[in-house]
Amino acid sequence: MSVLDGSGVLDGLDEFCEQALTAHGCPSASMAVAQGEELVFARAYGLADVAANRAATPETVYGLASITKSFTAIAVCLAADRGLLDLDAPLPGRHPWATVPTPRQLMQHRGGFPAYYDFHYSEDPSPIDPAAYCRQVREPGSDFEYSNLGYRELGRLLEQATGQPLRTFLREQIAAPLGLSSFDLADLPPADASVAQRYTPDGRSYPGCRSSVSSAGAGWATAGDIALFARRCARLLRPATAAAVLDAPPITDRLGYGLGRIVQRANGSVISSHGGGMGGVATMMIDLPDRELSLAILTNSTDKSARNAVVRHLMDALAPEFDPGHLQPVTDPAAALTLTPGSWTGHIETADGEIPLDLSLLTDGHVRVRLADLPPVTVPAVASRSWSIQLAADLQLPTRDARLNSPSFGLELRTDGTGLTGRAIAYKNGDREGLLGPYLVHPCRLRPNA
Repeated sequence: MSVLDGSGVLDGLDEFCEQALTAHGCPSASMAVAQGEELVFARAYGLADVAANRAATPETVYGLASITKSFTAIAVCLAADRGLLDLDAPLPGRHPWATVPTPRQLMQHRGGFPAYYDFHYSEDPSPIDPAAYCRQVREPGSDFEYSNLGYRELGRLLEQATGQPLRTFLREQIAAPLGLSSFDLADLPPADASVAQRYTPDGRSYPGCRSSVSSAGAGWATAGDIALFARRCARLLRPATAAAVLDAPPITDRLGYGLGRIVQRANGSVISSHGGGMGGVATMMIDLPDRELSLAILTNSTDKSARNAVVRHLMDALAPEFDPGHLQPVTDPAAALTLTPGSWTGHIETADGEIPLDLSLLTDGHVRVRLADLPPVTVPAVASRSWSIQLAADLQLPTRDARLNSPSFGLELRTDGTGLTGRAIAYKNGDREGLLGPYLVHPCRLRPNA
């Protein structure tokens, strides 16, 4: 007997999902539920390809975005169980970092690296060198910071340790033993698969998207195979290693991040998950190991609203204790500014050289920013547990990489006793116009003006 029978979760589900897609402008959604190690439910709604009027089906393959990290993490754990690497030894080889992180730290997003992505839409390799941004911004093993760069290093480690391309290892050692026939790892979807076209929130289709961090987000699969992966993957690992996947240092007051999984422990039960989001992709994988139950919800729009609505609807019936933080963990909430007004001058370190920056904190909680020789702008600012000042502005960082498709500018700075240090960020604020661009973090240091 399926857990769905008598739960009420199927009552009105079709109507709810169709309304959610319409309300949030999402072309399609595919969902699946696995119980034990078998698929017990699979259904799809809407159009996988709007122009072709092609309906989504349970066999439709979707981009996974960051659910891919869970596959990479299981592969790292499997390689460790086979003696090919040590989860708690520093990465082998020569590295430019002051302290070399371990695979476990990287899987937990505690390797010391900042956020990063470099989406681009030509057939050529990325014009951005990720190594230029793979700088440690904190000591490995300290605070959590979600970082594709850490998973890039894990992908490189796996290829070195196994002697195989990451795509081959994932398909042969993870997907094949688990019976996941649809899974692939590639910038572009499998040529022989029925694939969901990806869309912006206002309905424009995405061309092929490439990135230099494929081990963090280049997976493809059906919802059914993601639900089965969530249920079956532990059987690939030694019991102690499978338990370590759910050993999750806290990232909020209710959630932790383990080895490629967000983990919640509530009322004696465990809920683990991983979501994904990028241009034209919003996905979610959830596993409830104590109930031998897993779910996958895959959609083909950048806007996560439809995905979130469907997830909440299902979890309200199946696991009411589900923390909505799984959908978007807030690890460093905003707070009021407490820094004394003043002015600072310094620079941003980039691969193109130092970029001048002047900052003035005003008495009304706004900050006047002058970047290079651009006209100054005044914008509101906040603080947080980690930062004394956080702000965003419509300013173009004048570097070759940022000019490609990162027209917005952010600052995250903290006092260090002699001034302000932190980071300047070049990014694109969503894809309501154009396509999602790179997210590039640069060190920044400012000193107080006399």
